Amino acid sequence: MKNWSGYHQWNPLQIFKPKAENEITQIVQKAIQENKKIRLIGSGHSFTPLSKTDDFLVSLDDFQGIISIDKSNKQVTVKAGTKLNHLNKLLDKEGLALENLGDIDVQSIAGAISTGTHGTGINFGNLCTQVRKLKFVNGKGEIITCSLDKNPETFKAAVLSLGTMGILTEITLQCVSKYNLQLFVRKKTLDEVLQNLNEYNSKFRHFEFYWFPNTDYVMTKELNVTKKEADKSSFGEYVQEMLLENYAFKVICEMSYRFPSTTRSVSKFAANTISDFQKIKQSFKVFSTSRIVRFNEMEYNVPAEAYQDVIKDLTNWINKNNKDVMFPIENRFVQKDDIYLSPAYQRDSAYISVHVYNKKDFTAYFKALEEIFTAYHGRPHWGKMHTRRAEHFAQLYPKFEEFNSIRAEHDPNEMFLSPYMKSICKPQSVLS
Repeated sequence: MKNWSGYHQWNPLQIFKPKAENEITQIVQKAIQENKKIRLIGSGHSFTPLSKTDDFLVSLDDFQGIISIDKSNKQVTVKAGTKLNHLNKLLDKEGLALENLGDIDVQSIAGAISTGTHGTGINFGNLCTQVRKLKFVNGKGEIITCSLDKNPETFKAAVLSLGTMGILTEITLQCVSKYNLQLFVRKKTLDEVLQNLNEYNSKFRHFEFYWFPNTDYVMTKELNVTKKEADKSSFGEYVQEMLLENYAFKVICEMSYRFPSTTRSVSKFAANTISDFQKIKQSFKVFSTSRIVRFNEMEYNVPAEAYQDVIKDLTNWINKNNKDVMFPIENRFVQKDDIYLSPAYQRDSAYISVHVYNKKDFTAYFKALEEIFTAYHGRPHWGKMHTRRAEHFAQLYPKFEEFNSIRAEHDPNEMFLSPYMKSICKPQSVLS
């Protein structure tokens, strides 16, 4: 087994692909009887070793689909293994959509919420905030149901638990009526965007931008709801999203990899290829983007009020020290929430994501930038590379102790704690 970038590889003792909830319960009972650990895997898009195990690995790929729809409340209950791209199409047929999404749609809904996947937009939280109810099989083989109204403390821990409380089986999502989005892609300077950031975040339902290292330029993405009809697919769309953002970008990544001295030049070349572009599509077709270039990624959440200082320190360091990374740096913005392990817990936030082509060594680059993020109380994205451990999270998350208490209640024998999971869930002083 290996994750999407190919960085993590492992050989589980046994792989299970249950098709029904009772089969999931049987797997947990088998693990109890044989004293085995269980880890979960969705689409392998986590860059941390969340799914690595020498024992049982459970994939919910064969456990997909809609279970029920409450049309009056626009709520949908789905099987936890349902992939986002499949879910989006199912919802669209029912006249529904998710109010916000990230830019990758191949994850399972369980994996997406369990790691804190997010999109952008100052009036929207991460995907967890669209969840209204959960059902899961805990480490004792019990089937647990929780929501904001029923067992709210358990719900706030389980909705983003990194798969440490059990195996999710059913997820009830709050949807909205389906809608179209109009996307504008523009080339701007970094200074212009930073000076007008509040205006952009207020003006557009969703706003994000990508800074090209060692240049003055960024590519912005500006999205608003529109009542206009969706465009038909066009050659211009293919040129922008496949030729330029994927195939051409892969070529220059290879050039930078094979000839590191060209990195700054190819970064400037990439920035110069940015051209204005727009399209109107169904919301889920605008949120998601194709990615053929593989990379390793680190992403940190920082308080919104600290963002300008963080990005200043980060760009200063990169302009001065970076010589071999040309991957654009992604900047997104989200609303605070009250989910115990959400990086946006109790603070409006900015997410800054840095990438390195998967053939290149990322160690020194990520280390230097992580030092900047942590200086501003940054919280790492749970599915992206970082070096933080449980003792750090105990300081970063006000509800960390409560989370661990609830987790231990549902998994007293630590069935769902691999060595890596133990290192990020249990502070060193209490590790056994």
